[in-house]
Amino acid sequence: MVVPCDVPPGVVTGDNLLKLLEHARTNGYAIPAFNCTSSSVCNAVMEAAMKNNCPVMIQCSNGGSAFFTGKGISDANKAAAGAVAMALHVRAVAPYYGVPVVLHSDHCAKKLLPWFDAMLEADEAYYQQYGEPLYSSHMLDLSEEPDDENIAICVQYFKRMAPMKIWLEMEIGITGGEEDGVNNE
Repeated sequence: MVVPCDVPPGVVTGDNLLKLLEHARTNGYAIPAFNCTSSSVCNAVMEAAMKNNCPVMIQCSNGGSAFFTGKGISDANKAAAGAVAMALHVRAVAPYYGVPVVLHSDHCAKKLLPWFDAMLEADEAYYQQYGEPLYSSHMLDLSEEPDDENIAICVQYFKRMAPMKIWLEMEIGITGGEEDGVNNE
């Protein structure tokens, strides 16, 4: 980070996330984002951020979350368990790295909404106990759906997330590339 930011180290949410994003925009820098699949990858990302004195986003995809749980687990909820386990791990160790960390879930297609629902339940439980959500932000990628349906679903989730000040990233329209089996090329 070029200019010091008045955001505490560790996972940032709500007003501190807004402050961090505004600081990045005002000072002309990007916050790098990394999809992580294990605690060692999370730690390596945070260590690199610490060495470069910059904030970082740690993301989980559905597939990465399932991998975090372990390949030998066949439970239908393993991706949700992995996403929660990763977030709890990052929350436990992030303050020691001395940089702001944004926890984000990445690319949730309509077929993966049960995973999204489980993460929101974890956010709500964490919020009840600690006054802030487990995750900083989540992404809904309903780009395969008609725009009206995409927006309507996002609005429903945003209404649930807003009281906890969780940011919602939505993807609308056709984008290139593939993420967790969604290929719009």
